[in-house]
Amino acid sequence: MPVPVVLTGRLTRLEPLAPHHAEGLALAGAEDRTSYAFTPVPHGLDAARGYVKRALAEQAAGRALAFAVVRAQDGRVVGSTRFLELDYWQGPLVWPPMSGVPVGDPVTAVPDAAEIGNTWLAPHAQGTGINTEAKLLMLRHAFDTWRLRRVSFRADARNVRSRAAIERLGATCEGVRRAHSRGLDGVVRSTAFYSILDEEWPAVRSLVELRLSAGRSPAVCPQPRGVDDRLVPA
Repeated sequence: MPVPVVLTGRLTRLEPLAPHHAEGLALAGAEDRTSYAFTPVPHGLDAARGYVKRALAEQAAGRALAFAVVRAQDGRVVGSTRFLELDYWQGPLVWPPMSGVPVGDPVTAVPDAAEIGNTWLAPHAQGTGINTEAKLLMLRHAFDTWRLRRVSFRADARNVRSRAAIERLGATCEGVRRAHSRGLDGVVRSTAFYSILDEEWPAVRSLVELRLSAGRSPAVCPQPRGVDDRLVPA
């Protein structure tokens, strides 16, 4: 599985998620929770401890690499994010494909493709540039260190704010899969899928670095029929 790493920027520091982050996660998740309509966020210390425990179990199984999002200015935990859906394409070709199974030593293996997701921030940290910089740090690690071929993202099609944040990164919208899964609110949801390929990374990196300094916004991926674009929780 990928080795845990600390990723440091000007606004934020991504630390490998650990039990000592639970109290900070609980405090971050205790703020106004109206922005979490589509995002699983722990509520209370016991829930935060369970959140960390489950994330570490996924990591131990080689399926994810989770981070605590820490504000660089004061060291406060303001949320969480992770690499997930790690996929390995090396080794002999087998059928059917075995997703998420590294070849060789799993401790040193790095994936060929991954998803960035399970991202949430405390309301006071939203819109401050922390999320954009965190994504830039993760994309740099994915493409420049791991040499990934592809990084993907997904969002509930109703979650316009999250989708706009993904599109500000320069990710390509691959479309919306209708009635894809059950949403956090129990409603069957459609899911918008996005990706960045390795050959697109240099242009994307320049775009994200520009947006961090200029704060520009792109157009939004087309909505499926029946989606109300007035719904904008994170």
